[in-house]
Amino acid sequence: MLPQARMATGVAGTWALYVLTDAPPLEWPAFEFGRVAPVPTPEERAEALAALGYTAVSGAEWEWRETRPTPVASHLFAFIPVRPRLLRQGVRTGDDRASSSSRP
Repeated sequence: MLPQARMATGVAGTWALYVLTDAPPLEWPAFEFGRVAPVPTPEERAEALAALGYTAVSGAEWEWRETRPTPVASHLFAFIPVRPRLLRQGVRTGDDRASSSSRP
């Protein structure tokens, strides 16, 4: 169900969070954590979602999965259902730390 936030390591191995929407993938909001370790904390993930203008659905928890093993190493990723963050009468919020330029 969309929208959904996912967190995974990108090509460079650093953690990124992105929000899957009904828009084309290159337009999905994304946030780069800029590090390989440690894994971003739940608080850091919530701040990243807020920077992108989203919040986790009430009562939802991050679920972790591993990609299917292949000859290349498998990867760990997490996901959670989200909703747009509203401040007042339908106005979404976000800040300039967010970037849509990089995908895991």
